[in-house]
Amino acid sequence: MVTADELVEMKCIHRETGLDDDKITQYLKLVSRWAHADGKIVKTFNFKNYYETLAFVNAIAYVIHAEDHHPELTVTYNRCVIKFDTHSVNEGKGGVSVNDFICAAKVDAIFAQSFA
Repeated sequence: MVTADELVEMKCIHRETGLDDDKITQYLKLVSRWAHADGKIVKTFNFKNYYETLAFVNAIAYVIHAEDHHPELTVTYNRCVIKFDTHSVNEGKGGVSVNDFICAAKVDAIFAQSFA
Protein backbone atom coordinates (compact mmCIF):
# COMPACT_ATOMS: atom_id res chain seq x y z
CA MET A 1 0.00 0.00 0.00
CA VAL A 2 1.22 3.50 -0.81
CA THR A 3 1.29 6.51 1.52
CA ALA A 4 -0.71 9.73 1.19
CA ASP A 5 2.45 11.56 0.05
CA GLU A 6 3.06 8.94 -2.62
CA LEU A 7 -0.52 9.34 -3.87
CA VAL A 8 0.12 13.06 -4.39
CA GLU A 9 3.17 12.26 -6.51
CA MET A 10 1.42 9.62 -8.65
CA LYS A 11 -0.14 10.31 -12.04
CA CYS A 12 -3.52 9.01 -13.18
CA ILE A 13 -3.46 6.29 -15.79
CA HIS A 14 -6.37 4.62 -17.52
CA ARG A 15 -7.47 1.67 -15.42
CA GLU A 16 -10.03 -0.90 -16.44
CA THR A 17 -10.59 -2.42 -13.00
CA GLY A 18 -12.09 -0.81 -9.95
CA LEU A 19 -11.20 -1.33 -6.33
CA ASP A 20 -13.15 -3.69 -4.12
CA ASP A 21 -14.63 -2.48 -0.82
CA ASP A 22 -11.64 -3.69 1.21
CA LYS A 23 -9.17 -1.75 -0.96
CA ILE A 24 -11.41 1.34 -0.90
CA THR A 25 -11.44 1.16 2.91
CA GLN A 26 -7.63 0.95 2.94
CA TYR A 27 -7.25 3.92 0.59
CA LEU A 28 -9.79 6.00 2.56
CA LYS A 29 -7.37 5.83 5.51
CA LEU A 30 -4.87 7.79 3.40
CA VAL A 31 -7.14 10.73 2.57
CA SER A 32 -8.68 12.81 5.33
CA ARG A 33 -12.48 12.92 5.71
CA TRP A 34 -13.32 11.37 2.32
CA ALA A 35 -16.23 8.93 2.39
CA HIS A 36 -17.39 6.16 0.09
CA ALA A 37 -21.01 6.66 -0.97
CA ASP A 38 -23.05 5.61 -4.00
CA GLY A 39 -20.03 4.20 -5.84
CA LYS A 40 -17.97 7.39 -5.43
CA ILE A 41 -15.61 8.96 -2.95
CA VAL A 42 -17.00 12.21 -1.59
CA LYS A 43 -15.81 15.14 0.48
CA THR A 44 -17.22 18.56 1.38
CA PHE A 45 -14.84 21.51 1.62
CA ASN A 46 -16.00 24.60 3.55
CA PHE A 47 -14.87 28.19 3.00
CA LYS A 48 -15.39 31.69 4.43
CA ASN A 49 -17.10 33.08 1.35
CA TYR A 50 -17.82 32.69 -2.35
CA TYR A 51 -14.47 34.18 -3.38
CA GLU A 52 -12.55 31.50 -1.47
CA THR A 53 -14.81 28.77 -2.83
CA LEU A 54 -14.21 29.85 -6.42
CA ALA A 55 -10.48 30.29 -5.83
CA PHE A 56 -10.36 26.67 -4.63
CA VAL A 57 -12.35 25.43 -7.63
CA ASN A 58 -10.00 27.26 -9.98
CA ALA A 59 -6.95 25.88 -8.19
CA ILE A 60 -8.13 22.27 -8.40
CA ALA A 61 -9.36 22.68 -11.99
CA TYR A 62 -5.81 22.88 -13.33
CA VAL A 63 -4.67 19.77 -11.44
CA ILE A 64 -7.65 17.58 -12.23
CA HIS A 65 -7.55 18.62 -15.88
CA ALA A 66 -3.85 17.74 -16.04
CA GLU A 67 -4.70 14.32 -14.57
CA ASP A 68 -7.56 13.94 -17.09
CA HIS A 69 -9.77 12.74 -14.26
CA HIS A 70 -12.70 15.07 -13.72
CA PRO A 71 -14.95 14.95 -10.64
CA GLU A 72 -18.51 15.97 -10.09
CA LEU A 73 -18.48 19.37 -8.35
CA THR A 74 -21.30 21.07 -6.47
CA VAL A 75 -20.36 24.68 -5.76
CA THR A 76 -22.30 26.98 -3.42
CA TYR A 77 -21.50 30.22 -1.61
CA ASN A 78 -19.15 28.74 0.98
CA ARG A 79 -18.90 25.06 0.09
CA CYS A 80 -17.67 22.72 -2.60
CA VAL A 81 -18.67 19.06 -2.66
CA ILE A 82 -16.38 16.85 -4.72
CA LYS A 83 -17.30 13.37 -5.92
CA PHE A 84 -14.76 11.21 -7.71
CA ASP A 85 -15.50 7.98 -9.55
CA THR A 86 -14.13 6.22 -12.61
CA HIS A 87 -16.70 5.64 -15.32
CA SER A 88 -14.61 3.15 -17.29
CA VAL A 89 -14.10 0.56 -14.54
CA ASN A 90 -16.16 -2.54 -13.88
CA GLU A 91 -16.97 -3.06 -17.55
CA GLY A 92 -18.32 0.46 -17.94
CA LYS A 93 -20.57 0.29 -14.88
CA GLY A 94 -18.35 2.69 -12.94
CA GLY A 95 -16.81 2.51 -9.53
CA VAL A 96 -13.78 3.70 -7.64
CA SER A 97 -10.21 3.30 -8.89
CA VAL A 98 -6.77 4.35 -7.68
CA ASN A 99 -7.13 7.43 -9.92
CA ASP A 100 -9.89 8.72 -7.65
CA PHE A 101 -7.60 8.54 -4.64
CA ILE A 102 -4.69 10.12 -6.52
CA CYS A 103 -6.89 13.12 -7.33
CA ALA A 104 -8.40 13.22 -3.84
CA ALA A 105 -4.90 13.42 -2.35
CA LYS A 106 -3.93 16.20 -4.76
CA VAL A 107 -7.11 18.17 -3.97
CA ASP A 108 -6.45 17.76 -0.24
CA ALA A 109 -2.89 19.05 -0.71
CA ILE A 110 -4.17 22.17 -2.49
CA PHE A 111 -6.70 22.80 0.25
CA ALA A 112 -4.10 22.32 3.00
CA GLN A 113 -1.61 24.62 1.29
CA SER A 114 -3.97 27.52 0.59
CA PHE A 115 -7.22 27.27 2.53
CA ALA A 116 -6.72 25.40 5.81
